[in-house]
Amino acid sequence: MSWLPVALLAVPLVAALASLADGWRLARAATAVGGLVALALSVALALTVAHGRTLQALHGWLRLDSLGAVFLLATGLLYAAAGVFSIGYLQAEQRSEGFSSFARRYCALLNLFGWTMLLVPLTADFGTLWVAVELTTIVSALLVAIDRTDAALEASWKYVLIASSGLGIALLSIIVLYATGTHALGGAYIPRFVRVLAHAHAYSRDAVRLAFVLAVIGFGTKVGFVPMHTWLPDAHSEAPAPVSAMLSGSLLSAALYAILRFFQVAVVAGQRGFAEHVLIVFGVISLLAASLFVLRQTNYKRLLAYSSIEHMGVIALGVGFGAPLAVAGALLHVLTHASAKGLAFLGAGSVLRGYDTKTIDEVRGAGALMPWTGPMFLAAALALCGLPLSGVFRSEFQIVAGGFAQGQYVGVALLIVFVNIAFFGIVWHAGRMVLGAATREAGEVGERSRFITAAMLGCLVVVVALGVHVPGELTSLLHNANLRLEYPRT
Repeated sequence: MSWLPVALLAVPLVAALASLADGWRLARAATAVGGLVALALSVALALTVAHGRTLQALHGWLRLDSLGAVFLLATGLLYAAAGVFSIGYLQAEQRSEGFSSFARRYCALLNLFGWTMLLVPLTADFGTLWVAVELTTIVSALLVAIDRTDAALEASWKYVLIASSGLGIALLSIIVLYATGTHALGGAYIPRFVRVLAHAHAYSRDAVRLAFVLAVIGFGTKVGFVPMHTWLPDAHSEAPAPVSAMLSGSLLSAALYAILRFFQVAVVAGQRGFAEHVLIVFGVISLLAASLFVLRQTNYKRLLAYSSIEHMGVIALGVGFGAPLAVAGALLHVLTHASAKGLAFLGAGSVLRGYDTKTIDEVRGAGALMPWTGPMFLAAALALCGLPLSGVFRSEFQIVAGGFAQGQYVGVALLIVFVNIAFFGIVWHAGRMVLGAATREAGEVGERSRFITAAMLGCLVVVVALGVHVPGELTSLLHNANLRLEYPRT
């Protein structure tokens, strides 16, 4: 099965090359098929490592364990949904001048973006991990600016400046970790995860602490932790809807995955308590700021962007609480948030195509005028708020229960308060958009494509399925991923 990681990474590259060929039809077919095949291979890889096995390829340069497989699944799901959705999303501009060139460029970049994010959980060392995360920045910045409006170009430029600064700090964290390992591993070595973890117990505690803080600040810039989040609302709101879905549900999680690799080192070095406190601090600050910003939004894509910051804070708190149940809930939240936020941003894209506005007050009666999009967008909003029977409810419940079991009463109380503040904001805005009295004629607004509906339905199925029942294989995967964080040397 060692060929599977190579095959997975080859799929989006082939799709990107096919997208550049002459013809919009080939580009859209390559993107949709590439995403679906990547999802199938991601599931196959996750099943392979679900019970604790580690898979390696290319002489050890590619590596996948149960922890990486959780993030691989999130990326595969959103890459497939974005590929299918993009067919209908781009059709609305099919008659515009230069459409064929734009569509091929968009599809090629979308596939490259999928490739960079699939690469992140497949890396085997800290250096390659940093390069992979940097590549996600470069490609996604081009996608944010692809519409070439003044707002999109400004958002892209802001994103590049802030994210690159953050990744510079992240690189420094790797240098610190590398330097403190030279006495055990020699003056020149490849900082493979397994090798570093095998010797991390002998590392300088101060150096490990410094490296972890730098990693949280550096990679946390891409995660969207407050106060390094300022690029995120602009980039998510200006990017095309399928790109926004991948940014929110996958890109942020990919950067969080990098932090968890440093967390493993901190655990082995005896600094678990310190690392957990750092994550709790950033999680609480992010929850606080995001929940308050949600209340005052007038742009529904920016509303969803701040919701993403909130959910990254929830995951940070889950890991920071330290209880096995809470950590397992945080890992499950990576998947539930990806599916729910993917549905929400795809729904936002469909609403944008129907109403031609991003302003919340100008969207009314979406439930009646868009009979598929309206209810599914509202379902996504309710799921993001933790409505029972949604996957987000299950994962957040596990985090709260684990926090109580660990005696983290203050942290849990803050989580509940801020999540409920965000709940009222999201439900209030989404409810007015979907259930409010229609202010436009039915002929002006409507569903634009069956591909849009199909992609949203796919995400909705995952949202509900994870709330009703977590399959046994996924339970095993999450359990073994949890063990990777509790006992990193196993």
